[in-house]
Amino acid sequence: MSAQPHALPGHDLDAFWMPFTANRQFKAKPRLLARAKDMHYWTEDGRQILDAVAGLWCVNAGHCRQEITDAVAKQAATMEFAPTFQMGHPIAFELASRLAKLTPPGLDRVFFTNSGSESVDTALKIAIAYHRARGEASRTRLIGREKGYHGVGFGGISVGGMVNNRKFFGSLLPGVDHLPHTLDLEHNAFSRGLPQWGAHLANELERIVALHDASTIAAVIVEPIAGSVGVILPPVGYLKRLREICDKHGILLIFDEVITGFGRTGKAFAAQSFDVVPDMITTAKGLSNGAVPMGAVFAQRKIYDAFMQGPDNAIELFHGYTYSAHPLACAASLATLDIYAREGLLTRAAEISPRWEQAVHSLRGLPNVIDIRNYGLIGAVELQAREGKPGARGFEVFTQCFEKGVLVRQTGDVIALSPPLIVEDKHIDQIVSTLREVIGKTT
Repeated sequence: MSAQPHALPGHDLDAFWMPFTANRQFKAKPRLLARAKDMHYWTEDGRQILDAVAGLWCVNAGHCRQEITDAVAKQAATMEFAPTFQMGHPIAFELASRLAKLTPPGLDRVFFTNSGSESVDTALKIAIAYHRARGEASRTRLIGREKGYHGVGFGGISVGGMVNNRKFFGSLLPGVDHLPHTLDLEHNAFSRGLPQWGAHLANELERIVALHDASTIAAVIVEPIAGSVGVILPPVGYLKRLREICDKHGILLIFDEVITGFGRTGKAFAAQSFDVVPDMITTAKGLSNGAVPMGAVFAQRKIYDAFMQGPDNAIELFHGYTYSAHPLACAASLATLDIYAREGLLTRAAEISPRWEQAVHSLRGLPNVIDIRNYGLIGAVELQAREGKPGARGFEVFTQCFEKGVLVRQTGDVIALSPPLIVEDKHIDQIVSTLREVIGKTT
């Protein structure tokens, strides 16, 4: 084993403006990760940390998989960059073709991005341009959902429904509206799997359509399972009802599967788990196992075909990124897909979800636990907020779990869990026993 890196002196922490982080708090007592392998991180002082959140919902196949490392190194030595504006390289087309075989029927056109935020903004732009290409240029309005998270681009923040992500930046895109969220502890607390109550909330889309008129609405975007806000599950029948209403009014339905994509729900995509086919799916994270930034939008062929008009030499969509289908990202993603296929990881969550569900729900009855939610290999424990100090109890549980060797995700007073898909029973036991100990001692 190689020598561990030395801890950084305090002044060396100053330059990095950290994202979604209480910078002053962190830099006063930093939590530094130095290396990783399979299910674990190691801190800069050599402590082993069990990863209960797959890095940030992305390292689905576990850390530092040799196949991915080798594929990226080989590609870097062969061709580290190639443009995809009026040019191409073979593995971009190979990756797109392989991905198209994993998606729900019809979603076989792939536009590559570099992140979930870029995937969302790309899908929103495609939706508006699609209607314009069909002669319905009045369809520019976008509908998101309260408590939704769709990245940090101007479009993603606008359709998103997380208050703190919006209030700092004021009004961004005009004409956006929001569906109500589906979190209801009064009716659904401690549901196992999808909650039974709440499908009728999808009917709020009919109210929004009546308010604005369907002729002005381009698309509805929702996360099948909202992850970043604390794991909010769709009630049974909710997503199917959204699909019906969108079809009725000619509105595109976009599933943001940046978190749920690539095996998290027990199938390749949550759309397949819930048997609802959207018009577009946005992805990132698990696409490349987090090894190289990579995202993609999967679009129905009818959407792609609507753009393929006019002279053959005309650019059909004036949109893209310098690093779209970056060769290193493509290499990482192809190697990731190989691992998923060989180890059956895209369906493994379905196999272990009963064990996972039982373990997570065993925390019911602990002090201040007001809800537990789960689906596939996703879990959440919601804690009662301290009076006047929202998020304080959740942050204390997060930091204490880290001190005891388990990395969990904290969002407000919700502890979110999404371990790599290679998780074993012993890891589940450690995650749950650590949470039981920490929550039991947290006042």
